[in-house]
Amino acid sequence: MSDQSTAICYFIPLIPSHIRSQSAQDKRMTNSPSLSTVGVPREIKNSEHRVAMTPDGVRELGRVGVRVLVESGAGAGASITDDDFVAAGATIVPTAADAWSAEMVVKVKEPKQEEFGFLRADLTLFTYLHLAAYPAVADALLDAKTTAVAYETVQLADGSLPLLAPMSEVAGRLAPQMGAHFLERHKGGRGVLMGGVPGVSPAKVVVLGAGNVGWSSAVIAAGMEAEVTVLDKNLERLRYVDQIHKGRISTLASNQGSIERTVQGADLVIGAVLVAGGRAPVVVTEEVVAQMKPGAVIVDVAVDQGGCIATTRETTHDDPVYDLHGILHYAVGNMPGAVPHTSTYALTNATLPYQFDVARHGALNAARHFPSIAHGINTVGGQHANPIVAESLGAQAADPLA
Repeated sequence: MSDQSTAICYFIPLIPSHIRSQSAQDKRMTNSPSLSTVGVPREIKNSEHRVAMTPDGVRELGRVGVRVLVESGAGAGASITDDDFVAAGATIVPTAADAWSAEMVVKVKEPKQEEFGFLRADLTLFTYLHLAAYPAVADALLDAKTTAVAYETVQLADGSLPLLAPMSEVAGRLAPQMGAHFLERHKGGRGVLMGGVPGVSPAKVVVLGAGNVGWSSAVIAAGMEAEVTVLDKNLERLRYVDQIHKGRISTLASNQGSIERTVQGADLVIGAVLVAGGRAPVVVTEEVVAQMKPGAVIVDVAVDQGGCIATTRETTHDDPVYDLHGILHYAVGNMPGAVPHTSTYALTNATLPYQFDVARHGALNAARHFPSIAHGINTVGGQHANPIVAESLGAQAADPLA
């Protein structure tokens, strides 16, 4: 991906008119920012090298008088230097506490326990949260009464998830690469080449889910000349896959029987099941995993929503796999962090317009005018605000705009 991918000027309105409408009163609201400072701390999750804003984002916020505080070194992993940020108008601050002191903080991943002390009632936090999988983070946000907006639950009228999509594409494209790597015998796998060779069958790859992650995984696996089968409950989605690939990728209606049969015969299983904001449903039981071929590999991309394989537990880039029942499990919760340059630009291309709106209006005012942002609010004033997230945590949500 070229750095030029973010070279877009986000003049008002930032989100195209076909996605939202804006009244004359809304337009008058954009004359001055509601929030004067935005902080960009360095990510501290294991091997997380992405950064939540690029110099282009700093420049766009600076156009409307928003000062951006970037923690020194925050962009280094994505090949963005402090000097790059300064040239765009950012203020480089020496510590995480300085970046977290801003009125709004933008991040890539959920706050870690050592960051909980930075949470406060007058803070707006905008990041991936995945609270269904991280209840301790939810508790910390509620205790601090922080207004927390989650990228993954920002939702458009057509049901699409515009801020989850780019990282789903990255993770989906990475999944077959990681699977192929760990299928190598010296990594503990079956010793199967994804594309096979003339006279030898290719690897059998099973993709559970045909959404953005599953689609991206299937395309790459097919490009590696593996034998690919995609399962999903949505027959219209399967028809789309079939029409595009004209039989190159096999499709199956998803049910317990079809899942069991295909998973047991697979060399590589990619879990790509999503419930927006909620915990991923477990679609493969431990009994089925135990009956897979020894040395087969599971890549559960859904791990950051709890995982869709019963035997999944989250791993890290430093220690990405574990062996259970003779099956290698790859379950890194921040897969796109492995390619931080590509991931940073893909993410910020999508998030910048929404960050801009929240900075201009404040989270609650932005939510009143732009329903997509209202879906993104997960906690406010010590209460849950997203019904699906709240239900996954055994709680009830209050209307944040009441």
